[in-house]
Amino acid sequence: MNKKMKQKLVASVATGLTAAMYWSVPADVSAAEQKVTEDLGEVVVTATRSQKKDVDVPAATEIITAEEIKDSGAQTAGEALSKVDGIAYGAFGPNGAAMGTMDNSVNIRGIDNGTLVLVNGNPISWRGKYDLSAIPADSIERIEVVKGSGSVLYGSEAMAGVVNIITKKGAANTVTAGIGSSGQHHYAANVGDDRLAVSYNFNEWRHGVDVSKTATKFGSTRTTLTDVQKQSAGISYQLDDHLSLLYNYLETESKFSRYADAVKAGSTIAQGDLFNNRKYTTQRHITQLNYKDKKVKAGVYFNTGTVESKGVTNFKDTAKGDKETKAPRYNTREKNITYGADVQRRWTLSPKTKWILGSSVQREQYDKLLTYTTKSAAQYARNNFGLFSQLEQAFDEKNTGIVGVRETWTNGAWMDKNYHNFSASGQWLHKMDKANNLYVNVSQSFIMPTFAQMYGSSEKAVPNYNLKPQKGVNYELGWKQNHGAHKWKAALFHMDIKDNISAAWKSAKNEYEYTNEDFRNTGVELGWDIKDAKPFSYHWGITVQNPESKSSKKGYWDRKYGRVQLTSGITYKKDKWVSNLKASYLCKRVQAPSSDHSFDTKPYLLTTWNTTYAPDKANELSLMIRNVLNRQDIISHSASAYYDAPTSYLFNYTYKF
Repeated sequence: MNKKMKQKLVASVATGLTAAMYWSVPADVSAAEQKVTEDLGEVVVTATRSQKKDVDVPAATEIITAEEIKDSGAQTAGEALSKVDGIAYGAFGPNGAAMGTMDNSVNIRGIDNGTLVLVNGNPISWRGKYDLSAIPADSIERIEVVKGSGSVLYGSEAMAGVVNIITKKGAANTVTAGIGSSGQHHYAANVGDDRLAVSYNFNEWRHGVDVSKTATKFGSTRTTLTDVQKQSAGISYQLDDHLSLLYNYLETESKFSRYADAVKAGSTIAQGDLFNNRKYTTQRHITQLNYKDKKVKAGVYFNTGTVESKGVTNFKDTAKGDKETKAPRYNTREKNITYGADVQRRWTLSPKTKWILGSSVQREQYDKLLTYTTKSAAQYARNNFGLFSQLEQAFDEKNTGIVGVRETWTNGAWMDKNYHNFSASGQWLHKMDKANNLYVNVSQSFIMPTFAQMYGSSEKAVPNYNLKPQKGVNYELGWKQNHGAHKWKAALFHMDIKDNISAAWKSAKNEYEYTNEDFRNTGVELGWDIKDAKPFSYHWGITVQNPESKSSKKGYWDRKYGRVQLTSGITYKKDKWVSNLKASYLCKRVQAPSSDHSFDTKPYLLTTWNTTYAPDKANELSLMIRNVLNRQDIISHSASAYYDAPTSYLFNYTYKF
């Protein structure tokens, strides 16, 4: 960054901070705003950037509490989200193994790249990527999921929704050791008090598991996954009532090896020969400083991550039949850095009128690092700016309207590939009674092209300098009701996206090309929870939808993901025992190649069963069983088929001190 650009960036940050934190207008703050509400029930802060009861939020929302995460036995944020209504989970193997930049993800309402992931309200994505399986469940206070566009409040990437992972401010003093099938090991330690939390978490899946089978010109190959490791260390400190500090280090590693599985007669490769192998590693650092009082909320963050893929390919050319060739070594390595600030100021202009004004600034940097197969290194960067405002007006006791706007722009990009976007949103909430509400939500959304799409991320990815920002609109009509232990939710939605950015595979050239396409989806979501109905609690959900995309290469509307999803969960709590069974069933589904027509594939049924026994306050035993029915389900959604691991178990012992 040159001196002039630095001056502009500093000036923009200062302007945003000043406008959001120190500009004041007369406000008549009611007594209700000044005191802490005694009984808020389940509270959501992500959907409107303000604290509201879930039933009073005019959007489709899901809340996963720390207690629910613990009861389910989830080890990571990815596992906790894998069985949420309306979410299709994608993975490449057990323990949430990632393949470099091909990471594990949650898909909301059928959009591949439309989920913005936040930690404590600050973005952690790198060029639109994230790995939820790298965030340990022990550190999570709750997860808030907001479906539908969140771009007006949070900017690019929030086209399908927002996942906000809110971490614990303190820690219980615990140590955990676990052992399981397929060489699983789990070790964790948490030390702290109500202000300080220091944590370490290690998960391992050592033994080989076959996760994929792929057709080739000589027959087929099978892919075996081994040595999957994830470890994290972190510290959080509540400096005072308003200021908190968070640092997390995340590291993952996995090995994929492809072997010749079925071989045609006359091939020069033998069954069992190594076709290729890959080792994928990631290292990530997340640092945040957050401030919050009754009116101002501000976050400053610095994220950095390095991803490397390397391996050796040994392949005999069966096309010629008499010539053995050795493919070159494969090695790619990249580093992504994002840092910035997000600040908002809240005013109560009258007992019925509330206003939020905020600004965000982010420096985004992408480094393609030199390796023994990367011909040249490169570095790209740009500055992202945003100004947003939201006005909430209560017209009477039953009707409230919310209007939001956002202007986003970039500068400093290579070849002057800068963008700007203006988005607006409107919500209407009608309170039928205190616990029974209807809402309407219409919101625009957008996604800026990433560096990898514009400039190329690997030797197989062809850059496209002329990509357009994705633009979409989400229409939603919903109903929520809380009645004692019972909670009902229903949402009817329609999404239209223009210029959705996707990667199309060009088999003739053996490479990917980034293009714009269109996307649409119409569906309905229904959910029913029965909580605190001891000893049992229940959850049931159904999503019926029809996600489709239309690219210039295909020229027709093609199906994606699945049309019907059923989710369910049952929890038993009595005395010293807790047992939880969860399932997600996705049917009428397809696998969707980027260039060819989608094709039907069998439903998946993801299941976990966790049982905990606490003989006293200091000791706890738990048994987690994954893939209870031992199904070989496909857990990927593209042309390649990656399978869920066979039934496995993990036994943990936790000591509290």
